[in-house]
Amino acid sequence: MPRREQLEALLAEDPQDVFLNYALAMQLIGVGDSSGGMARLERVMELDPNYVPAYFQCAQAQALLGNTSRSLELLRKGIDRARAAGDQHAVEEMGSLLAQLSG
Repeated sequence: MPRREQLEALLAEDPQDVFLNYALAMQLIGVGDSSGGMARLERVMELDPNYVPAYFQCAQAQALLGNTSRSLELLRKGIDRARAAGDQHAVEEMGSLLAQLSG
């Protein structure tokens, strides 16, 4: 069974699983389904507003699609969450993309 189908089957059993939702989002983005991936990342952020990687990945996808304002919004929220979690690497990574998009 392909990975996407495996993830979807597991999510059918536990639709609230944050990691499975994130993994499916990354799988979708990886095969070129940016809108499906972003929708799944938005779901991850609903389920767990402190899941920092979802902010960065969604912001990157939004930026690639030309949705700069949404990307900036996600980066600002993600940086706040990363700071609260003490994740300096994520703060720097998102800060770099924020500076690129803002400048």
